[in-house]
This record gives sequence, C-alpha cells and structure tokens, in this order.
Amino acid sequence: MKKLITYQIDSFTKEKFKGNPAGVVINADELTDYEMQQIARELNNSETAFLFAPDSDDCDGVIRYFTPNTEVPICGHATIAAMYTKAIEEKLDSCILKFKTKIGILPFEVIKENEDYQILMTQGNFELGDVFDSAVTQKMITALGLQKSDLDEKCPVQIASTGHSKVMIGIKSREKLNTLSPIYNDLAQLSNEINCNGYFVFTFDSDDQDVLTYGRMFAPAIGINEDPVTGNANGPLGGYLVQNNIIDYKNNTFEFNGKQGEKIDRLGVIKVKVVTEENKPKLIQIKGDAVVVFRAEIEI
Repeated sequence: MKKLITYQIDSFTKEKFKGNPAGVVINADELTDYEMQQIARELNNSETAFLFAPDSDDCDGVIRYFTPNTEVPICGHATIAAMYTKAIEEKLDSCILKFKTKIGILPFEVIKENEDYQILMTQGNFELGDVFDSAVTQKMITALGLQKSDLDEKCPVQIASTGHSKVMIGIKSREKLNTLSPIYNDLAQLSNEINCNGYFVFTFDSDDQDVLTYGRMFAPAIGINEDPVTGNANGPLGGYLVQNNIIDYKNNTFEFNGKQGEKIDRLGVIKVKVVTEENKPKLIQIKGDAVVVFRAEIEI
C-alpha cells in the first residue's frame, strides 16, 4: 500500500478558500499515469501537481500536472503550490530549485520571509501567435457572451504562451467582465479548431492603483470551465502587453499586479515581471503567496 502525502494549497492568496486551489502529492515516484489521473479527478482541483525525485543530475526534481481529465505541460498556480509545499515539508531556507517539466527545466525560487514563503516562478519562452481573423474572433466573442463593441480596440485577439497557451481578449469594462456567462461547449469546440484550450478575458478597468488588470479564464476543453487565478494567463499577458506596445515601461522591465477570481469569490493577486530585450519579452516571471488548506495521507 502506498501512503501519499497530499496537500491542498490555495495559491496567490494568504486567505484560505480564496485564490486558486491546487492539489500537491509530494511523494509521487511510484505512481502510474492512471493513478495520477484518478487522484487529480478525486481532488477535483483545476490542477494537481505531482513531485518526483530527480531523474538526472541537472535538476532537483520532476513535476507533472493533471487536470481532472488530462495531463497538461505546465501550470502556474500548481507550481506555486508545489514549491510552497516542498518548502514547508523540508523547512527550506531561501533557495532556487530546478524542476523538470514537460516544457523543460525551469528555475523556481523559494523566498523565505517571516517564517513563511513566497514563490517566484520563471516561465517558459514567450510566444505570440497571429491576430485572429474576424470570423474566428466573432465565434469566440459570441461564445464568451461578448459584443464586438465590448472589445478594447488597442488589444488584438491572439494566442500568447509561456508553455501552455491562452487566447488574450481585452475588453473595456470590469462590469462586463463579471457578467460574462460563456457557452462552454462552443468554447471547447473552438479550442479544437484553434489549437488552444484557454481564453483569458481581461480589462484595464481597475479602481486600484496597485492593480493593472482584472481577468477571467475559461478552459472547458480540458475540464476547467473557469479557473480562479491563472499563472499561465497573467504571465503571458505581460509578454503580450509588451510585444504589442500596449503599455509603457522603463529600464527594460515591466512589472504589474493582475487580479482574478472576483466573480467567483476566489480573488487572488499575481505579481508579473517581464524583462525585455530589444522591446520584446526575454524573461517572464510570476510571484505569489500561498496558504495550506489541509495536509492528508492518501492510501492506495
């Protein structure tokens, strides 16, 4: 019988039952793919992270991520949760851990402060797709419950990625953002056509000078109708804003706070940093808090 040390962590918050919940299994070495998929389905978070011992000398461990119905290559909030869990379990000091993911080996920084931790995640290489044509854009906004007049004219509708792509859709109104009621089946079908499973709708309509954007993220094609606070959306958003010259920044660095989860009462904050080279994103990092909801053992 295997005893699996399992955590439930809320990421991008210090308040339990806010932010984005993730499962973390810290001793997953003997698990099969099927068992991991079953555990992720049982925990029923948008993602569950599984930690393995290193399989080569160039990393400190291996990490894999499962939604309730499929494996995904990378996940922001589950990475924050997993590294926070590892820091707590092993009583780590500040350090950098290199973990092997499906998109390569990435450095994750553990920052210890006041007997607690923040996690800084370096994301994968930034990529920006072509702007969608009017027919695909219309399908998308109709499925999201938007009108063309809702769109922010300075924000092209296109795919951005740091390893797990999302469509970026900028709109004018936070009120509109919070009243969206998407047709999930239509979004899932469109995902197959455009080869992208996530739709990140965001707005600059913020009443907080410390918060640049509010957003919502929908990914029904992989079993996540709405993800509360999404690292793999807010990070690429930073690259998207830089490469499209939508925002101003100085000294080759753009930093902002993105809020998400307001509508579904799971509000969280992601700190995003984009380092540029020749006005293009060179490095994208996200930083967040986390809090333990529970620790348990699963016997299988």
